This record gives sequence, C-alpha cells and structure tokens, in this order.
Amino acid sequence: MLPDSVPEHIRSRLADYAQLLRINRPIGTLLLLWPTYWALWLAGDGSPGIGNVVIFTLGVFFMRAAGCAINDFADRDWDKHVERTKDRPLTTGRVKPWEAVALFGGLCIVSFLMVVLFTNTLTLYLSFGGAVLAFIYPFTKRYTHLPQLFLGAAFSWAIPMAWAAEAGELSQVTWLLFTANVLWTVAYDTFYAMVDRDDDLKVGIKSTAILFGDADLAIIGVLQAMVVLILIIVGHRSELGTFYYLGLVVMAGLFIYHQYLAKDRQRDGCFKAFLNNNWAGFAVFTGLVMDLILS
Repeated sequence: MLPDSVPEHIRSRLADYAQLLRINRPIGTLLLLWPTYWALWLAGDGSPGIGNVVIFTLGVFFMRAAGCAINDFADRDWDKHVERTKDRPLTTGRVKPWEAVALFGGLCIVSFLMVVLFTNTLTLYLSFGGAVLAFIYPFTKRYTHLPQLFLGAAFSWAIPMAWAAEAGELSQVTWLLFTANVLWTVAYDTFYAMVDRDDDLKVGIKSTAILFGDADLAIIGVLQAMVVLILIIVGHRSELGTFYYLGLVVMAGLFIYHQYLAKDRQRDGCFKAFLNNNWAGFAVFTGLVMDLILS
C-alpha cells in the first residue's frame, strides 16, 4: 500500500505499470518458479545454496515481468480486438510503447547483473539464451502456429541456468527436466490459447489451440502423459523415492481434472484448467523436497 501522501497520478501510473508487468497476476511467475526449484533442489541434492534460491526467485520474477512487457509491446495492436486483453495499459494508451521496451530492457539488465555478480561463467553464458528466447517469443505467433513451443523453451531455460549455478555443470537429468517442462508449458498454454481461440482466428494470431483444432484435448492429454513419463525417468535416474512419485501421482490426477474442466472447451473451463497447473508444479516440488529431506 502506498502512503496517502503519494499523488493520485503517480498511483495511477504505478498501477498501470503493475498491470503491464502482471504483478497483480502471479500465476505466470509460479508456473516458471516451480520447475526452476525442481532444478535447484535436484542439483543441490536437497540443499541448494540460499544465495541461488534468492537469485533465481528474483530472476524468475524479473524475467517473467520483462516477458510480459515485451509481449504486450508486440501485441499492442492485436490486443484491442481480443476480449481478454482489450483493456491492457498499452492497448488503451495508458502506457507508451517505449515505456514497455524500457521496462523490458531494465529488468533484463537487473537479472543479468545478478547472474554476473553472484553465479558462475556457465550460468552467464546460458543467460544470453534466456534473454533471446524471452524477446523472440512474443513475435513468433505472427509466423508459426507453435508459439507455445517457443514459450516452453523460454520458460524452461531457467532449468539449465539454475542447475549450472548450483552444480557448475549440466547433466542428462537437466535436459530431461527441460524437455518435460517444455511439453508441460505447451500443454497448459494451449488451454490458455483455447480461451482466446475465437478472437485469435478473427485477427490472425496463430497458436497451438488453432493448430490442434478438434484434437486439442487429445493432444494436450498426450503431452501431459509424456510430462509424467519423463519425470518418472528423472526420478529413476536421480534415485528418488516414494514421496517424489506421490507428487507425480498428484500431478497426473490434476492433469485428468484439467481435461474435465476443459471438456466443453468453454472459456471459463479452459482458463481454470490453465490456472490449476500451478498446483501440479507445486505437487512435484513438494514431493521432491520431502523425498530429498526424508529419504
């Protein structure tokens, strides 16, 4: 809460920036955070360095906000035609395009400085890939029906970065986690794209929801099954035990619930299915931590 002495026009500007950066909608941050924590706790054998936990928690928050700013910059002319996005600050003119680009650049610089100052060379090199993916994703929906795949790569790039920061190297398990998270992101962001499918078709935005058509729920189901299967392989290779696999059982149960929520392909049901993925990521993280601590 801001003090009452803060002028109203400043309050209004800060509220617009908060909306642009989705500070009021933490779901994207949480969906990015859980897999990052999976990597940190696995690479740290259950005891990751507190410094890395702080750095990557802040980094996830900053880069998700940066991604939202550049996404709205890229979509500012299209968003006015989409019911869900027509009142965004850039679309209505409350925030200028150059302000969104400046916020994107500033947040990237802050995140980069944290990597430079507090992690290692491998993590530094990997950070360039993360910045490129964050920038190009919003523009892919103009050219391909697979923007969710690029989002998956962007959302998953924190996994090798966190692993490198904690372990100083990468492993096969790192890339298994990366692959699982890419597939998971494509699945849940397809639910998200199904919310806007009718509007997107009118304005020419491409997405997996449009590409998959009537096979959307079936393909999402296959992707969800592959996520669980790959995470089972991660558990086997990392010699994890009962608590971890219970977390995967909960994730699988939630995936089935998501199919139920979206069965009629209505906007509200698809959006609820998207939001509920937060609990799937949390279930895996909880099972993983319990297993590493108690086994």
